[in-house]
Amino acid sequence: MHARKPVVALVGRPNVGKSTLFNRLIGRPTAIVEDIPGTTRDRIYGDSDWNGVGFLVIDTGGLESPESMADDRRRVPTDAPGSDSGRFIGSIQNQAQLAIDEADAVVLVVDGRTGLTAADEEVAEVLRLSDKPVFVAVNKAENERVKQDAVEFWNLGLGEPYAISAYHGDGVADMLDELVKVLPPYPIDEEEEQTIGIAIVGRPNVGKSSLLNALVGQERSIVSNVPGTTRDPIDMQLTYDGQRITLIDTAGIRRRGRVEQGIEQYSVLRSMRAIDRADVALLLIDAEEGVTAQDMHVAGYVLERNKSVVVLINKWDAVEKDSNTMNEYARTVREQLDFLDYVPVLFISAKTRQRVPKVLPTALEVVASRRHRLSTGEVNQVLQDAYNAIQVPTRQGRPLRIYYGTQVGNDPPTFVIFVNNEELVHFSYARYLENQIRAYFPFEGTPIKLAFRSRSRNEG
Repeated sequence: MHARKPVVALVGRPNVGKSTLFNRLIGRPTAIVEDIPGTTRDRIYGDSDWNGVGFLVIDTGGLESPESMADDRRRVPTDAPGSDSGRFIGSIQNQAQLAIDEADAVVLVVDGRTGLTAADEEVAEVLRLSDKPVFVAVNKAENERVKQDAVEFWNLGLGEPYAISAYHGDGVADMLDELVKVLPPYPIDEEEEQTIGIAIVGRPNVGKSSLLNALVGQERSIVSNVPGTTRDPIDMQLTYDGQRITLIDTAGIRRRGRVEQGIEQYSVLRSMRAIDRADVALLLIDAEEGVTAQDMHVAGYVLERNKSVVVLINKWDAVEKDSNTMNEYARTVREQLDFLDYVPVLFISAKTRQRVPKVLPTALEVVASRRHRLSTGEVNQVLQDAYNAIQVPTRQGRPLRIYYGTQVGNDPPTFVIFVNNEELVHFSYARYLENQIRAYFPFEGTPIKLAFRSRSRNEG
């Protein structure tokens, strides 16, 4: 099982440059949009590292109510006519608190050109009450006047303000030098590494807690209840069929009074963190509601992280059905999650325990498949048969030639295939080869990574 990366949340008003800073930290200017088939979505997270310290950075979006979004004025005294005091408390504090709850450190991004605003102070008030390290990034400090005026943000009571330019990168390194010092380490414990991490993920109210209770209630030896992370629910360690398992729960995402945008964003974030720590994710889908955009967000993240997955259609007891309902429903789910067409789908009811006894055995079968290794002879026989079965791609009259391939890793299964010119490998042909490998050994529930390398037949 894998330790999770620390999380750094970027919070602040709209148009202060959070997304620009986000893109700079993760190193990709198009990071907001993720292009995964079937999962067109706004991306609010990305990997970053500094001085050898890796972390997950979160762009929280706008943290203001509609009324406050139009207010870019410098804050007037609270007793002055037209004072904005108090009007930011609702939406700002609710969404900011969600970000704070999930983060190990918070970067409050403010606009140095505009100066200190009421919205900045309302967010700062929430941050001061937290026990999280906070760094004030005074953005748009491209000239000396803004850099000098950045001292105004000392008034937030959050420590030294860092004058930066997210667009040009000025000052960002100095802030990161200090930020990574406060992030928690995440070494993988030797004993923990011997366990299989199974994450229970999904939208609020799909039955994650009920499933956890049903799973741990089965007859088996409960080893211990151990803390997961400081703000995550308790991980459940147990043994099943002689195998040590850590169930990573993501229940408790919904908080009363939170705005829907915050719930949606941060329930996905909680699921992401659980997936990072797991070998296989149990993706729960509400049978009454079907696959939603948020389900696809989480499924896309599973694919992006090369994790294994089992799709669980929960609350199946509440669905009116006939002899064809299950097959039709399964076909619909697979069409909607077509980029995960290799995963097992189980229809369960955590409430009535219908088919719950099949969940852990299926998850363990997926993990075993994930760790399977094909011999080089097997790989090359599959590639030769696939190559001879259909016409190979060509480019300007040059046909693709496959010399040989080998599986270089598992967890997940990873293959390197040597060809005459890797540019001749169209993505559709790569998918064809993946399907041929799966036809030989299905690697059920697990993504396969294929890497193509150009190499002369006479080389080496």
